Amino acid sequence: MDKLERYRDLIKKILTEYYEWASNAPQDGVEDCLAFDENRDHYFWFNIGWDGKRRVQGLIVYLRIREGKIWIEEDWTKQGIANDLLAAGVPHQDIVLGFHHPSKRPFTEFAIA
Repeated sequence: MDKLERYRDLIKKILTEYYEWASNAPQDGVEDCLAFDENRDHYFWFNIGWDGKRRVQGLIVYLRIREGKIWIEEDWTKQGIANDLLAAGVPHQDIVLGFHHPSKRPFTEFAIA
């Protein structure tokens, strides 16, 4: 299996595990959703619905694969998706913390772009 396919499968596996975990504690009126666009390599976990009269919509995790690296664009998990990727064998240099400003990325242990 080539690196791109491996990363696609890994991202889907990790996000599905989080989604299934979140489904064990559902919130009335709010639905967790997964969306995978393998043609453009964008992967989302988000929620949408209503909490009483208040509209709920939020992006929990947004990952994309760009130029052979996994870009973490949004991550509201407690543990951090980067830790899951590292534990699964993705090297530091293949993970970009896209939610950090480019000027701050050199101070992380991950790729800058």
